[in-house]
Amino acid sequence: MELPAAFEKRMQEMLGAEYPAFRSSYEQPHKRGVRLNTLKCDEKTLAASLPFPLIQTPFSPLSYYAPEDIKMASLPLYHAGAFYSQEPSASSAVTLLAPEPGDTVLDLCAAPGGKSTQIAALTGDRGLLWSNEVVRSRASILASNLERMGVRNAVVSSVYPEVLAEKLGGYFDKVLVDAPCSGEGMFRRDPMAVSEWSPEHVTSCAARQTAILASAARCVREGGVLVYSTCTFSEEENEGVARAFLRQNPEFVLEKPQITFGRPAYGVDAVRIFPMDGGEGHFAARFRRMAPNTSAAVPYAAQPDKQTEKSARALYEELFRDAPGRFACIKDRILLLPDELPDLSGLGVLRAGVEFGTLRKNRIEPAHGVFMASRVENCRSVLTLSHDDPALPVFLRGEEIPADGMRGYTAVAVDNIVTGFGKASGGVLKNKYPKGLRTHL
Repeated sequence: MELPAAFEKRMQEMLGAEYPAFRSSYEQPHKRGVRLNTLKCDEKTLAASLPFPLIQTPFSPLSYYAPEDIKMASLPLYHAGAFYSQEPSASSAVTLLAPEPGDTVLDLCAAPGGKSTQIAALTGDRGLLWSNEVVRSRASILASNLERMGVRNAVVSSVYPEVLAEKLGGYFDKVLVDAPCSGEGMFRRDPMAVSEWSPEHVTSCAARQTAILASAARCVREGGVLVYSTCTFSEEENEGVARAFLRQNPEFVLEKPQITFGRPAYGVDAVRIFPMDGGEGHFAARFRRMAPNTSAAVPYAAQPDKQTEKSARALYEELFRDAPGRFACIKDRILLLPDELPDLSGLGVLRAGVEFGTLRKNRIEPAHGVFMASRVENCRSVLTLSHDDPALPVFLRGEEIPADGMRGYTAVAVDNIVTGFGKASGGVLKNKYPKGLRTHL
C-alpha cells in the first residue's frame, strides 16, 4: 500500500526499530471482529451460530476476531442484534471508560454506534445512555443500530457539543469523546482516509478535538470520568491534545490506564495501539474531574394524555409480561422512555427510549423497536426459529411465514433472540419487519 511520504517519515521517527514491522502490516488484511451484545445474547449462543470460532481479543471481554472474508450482514444473528461488527481495537476506549449499571453516560461523537452499544451492554441497559452525533444522517444510522441491538434506556440527539454542555452541564457520570480525527489508524481498511490525509488536516483535527473536549468537560459531574480517544497515530492529535486539555482544565487529572492491552503513550499516562498490537490504530486517555460541577438539568415532565396512555398500557400488557415504564406521545408516535431522563427541549433529540407504536384510527400499531428491546421470556406470543431455519431468510425478506396455532401480534425469535414481529392469523404470520431493513438472504 502506498502511503503519504510525510506520514511515513513521521512514523519512522516515532517507531524507530519497530517501523519495518509497522510498515509490513500494511501489506496484510486489516483486522476484523465482532462484539457480543449481552443485552440479547450469550457467548454460547453466539458461538453456535457463527461460521467461525470465537477467539477473544485483548481489548474487551466481549470482542472476538473474525475472518476478513465473512459478510456479517449475511449472518442471521447480525439482524437479531446478537453482535456488532467492529474492528477489534475499537472496543478499547469503552473498556477504559468502564461504564457500570446505573451510570449516566454521554457518548458525544457516537455514530455509527459501536461504542454506544458497547456501553449499553456493559451497563446492562440500566441508567441512561445519551448518544449524540452532529451529522443528522449519521445520527439516523446511530438510532437504527441502537434499535437493532435492543437498547432501551438511551437518547439519540443531533446537536453541537456546546449545546449539550449548556443544557446538561455536570449531568453525566461518564463521558466518551471518540473524536473525529485524521484517521491514520484506518489506512489499512479505508483508502479514502489515505487520500484525505495531509499535515494540515492533522493540525485542523487537533484544533477541533480540543474544542470538543472543552464542551465535554462541562458535562462531567464531580468525580466523574472523561475518556478521550482517536483512531489515529499523530502525537499532535493524541498526546498533544491530552496535554492541552490538562493545561486548560486544571480541575481534571489524568488517570493511568488499568489495562493489559496496547502500549504506553508518549510522555502521558494513556494507551496507544498499533497494528503490531493486534488491532489497527487507537489512542485513549482517561481523565477524572476533581472539582464540583453542579448540574442545572431538570427532569423530563411531559405526560401523554390519559386515554393514549391507558390504551398504550393495555396493548403493552397484551404483548409483554414485564412492566412498561413511562410513555410519551410525539405526534402519532408513542415512545417508551428511559428510566431516567432530563428535559429534552432544545437538544436536537431524534429518539428517546424505544418506539412503542403508532397511533391509528381507534388503535395503536406496535413498532419494531419495542420488540427488538424485549427478551423472549417477556413476550406473550413467540414464534421461535433456529439460525439455520429456512423460514428465517423468508421472514427477513419481509414475506409471510407459517405460524400454526398462533394468533395476534407475535414476536419472531432466532435462537431465542427477538428479531422482529408479525401478526398471526389463519396459520400464517403477516410480516411486520420494516421495509428499510429487509434483506435478500
